[in-house]
Amino acid sequence: MTATAALWRASHPGPTLVVSALALILGLSVGLDAPRLALLVGGVFAGQLSVGWSNDAIDARRDLAVGRADKPVARGEITARAVALAAGVALVVALALSALLGAGFLLAHAIALASAWAYNAWLKHTAASVLPFVVSFGLFPSLTTLAEPVPTLAAGWAGIAGSALGVAVHFSNVLPDLDDDAATGVRGLPHRIGARGSALVAFGALLVGALAVLLGPVLDGAALQPVAVIGTITVVVIGAFGLRGVVGGGRSGGDGPEEAAAGGSGRGAGRGVFRLVMLAALVLALQLAATGLRI
Repeated sequence: MTATAALWRASHPGPTLVVSALALILGLSVGLDAPRLALLVGGVFAGQLSVGWSNDAIDARRDLAVGRADKPVARGEITARAVALAAGVALVVALALSALLGAGFLLAHAIALASAWAYNAWLKHTAASVLPFVVSFGLFPSLTTLAEPVPTLAAGWAGIAGSALGVAVHFSNVLPDLDDDAATGVRGLPHRIGARGSALVAFGALLVGALAVLLGPVLDGAALQPVAVIGTITVVVIGAFGLRGVVGGGRSGGDGPEEAAAGGSGRGAGRGVFRLVMLAALVLALQLAATGLRI
């Protein structure tokens, strides 16, 4: 594997591309012109690269200790120093692109990135591990509206939906790594409630996000939109599919980190839950785009 390919794999490409796609969808929904849309998506993409790379650079020793075959640094394909350098460069690029969209966007994006880096560096080891996801994803809808020529904050219900999505991402993203994390002393909130509990929280948070997008505009005086109803039903179906595996396939007994999500065992079952959450995230983004962020 080339160094470039290894660096790309170390960026956590799945979440990086999904979050960048969310920015593109929301940017198109508010009618950003091409230059502003490019700055928005480029800034978000660079920021996500910095978060993914900083995660692998900070976790390099831990990943090596548990033999993470899916991590390029642990496999010796690239050095932790190179990944850390890439993270720093990506962060500078993200902030530079953000500055071109105005002070409001720069501040919001800087807070979101600082929150994500704080998770990588420290908060993932604490019971407050979910807070960076609440903050960063809660700000995400406002990144789109702050990128407009006349910047504004997104509607409150959009922020609630974003925070709920962040909770779902956090509790599902750690599922494949619960055993490895436990072996190296990582004790975030999902580790404390166990795999099955984390999967339940993840899908419950998805439902909260979908309901926020469905009912938020109505409470603000807008008519109930059919596309929001369809989106909510889709998220509920995705959640029900995931919960069926979590509740119906699980073993009896405890609820510790050694239990696999979705009734299976090992890293693959947890990744299945995470993929369902990413699918639901795209549905929520389409709901937000169709409903409007500034109602």
